[in-house]
Amino acid sequence: MDPIGIDGAWLFTPQIHGDGRGSFLEWFRTADFAAATGHRLSLGQANCSVSRRGSLRGIHFADVPPGQAKYVTCVRGTALDVVVDVRTGSPTFGRSVAIRLDDRTRRAVYLAEGLGHGFLALSDEAVVIYLASEPYAPEREHGVHPLDPALAIGWPRGIEPVLSPKDAAAPSLAEAERAGLLPTYADCLAYQEKLRTLTL
Repeated sequence: MDPIGIDGAWLFTPQIHGDGRGSFLEWFRTADFAAATGHRLSLGQANCSVSRRGSLRGIHFADVPPGQAKYVTCVRGTALDVVVDVRTGSPTFGRSVAIRLDDRTRRAVYLAEGLGHGFLALSDEAVVIYLASEPYAPEREHGVHPLDPALAIGWPRGIEPVLSPKDAAAPSLAEAERAGLLPTYADCLAYQEKLRTLTL
């Protein structure tokens, strides 16, 4: 797993073995994950999202603790996966990183608790699956508007984004900060340290 410029976010590029029958890969391995993050991934829920071209989901995050870490890959089609640092006090607060996930490279992205996440379906249909450290809990879930200019996300031109009513009504990053919705960097680091202690 390789860091991608935001503390708590990594990119995994698997080795794909192919022959006349097709291909095989390991898209998650506990030992490799723990070596990068310092703790095991607690699996609270596994999700599958089927999206048509232009569907824009996010930017979502959860209260920390416990937050909701995610390990994300695209098993059919292509999606632009985005990690946003929404943790107040973080040295990379407000920074976003966009990674192309597809059914050819089979790459995966991990984002720790407290980071924002979203994706845009680039193909006619994109099937994105992800492992989540905690089950979905609506009362702890929040979002920031994915088209907020302050996030400077490099969404591709030529694709008209389709948002859910909830995401379309999400606040900007600045509005979410003023409302006290954002997790703090200190709380996220403390929670991750607790996870490392539990792993030992």
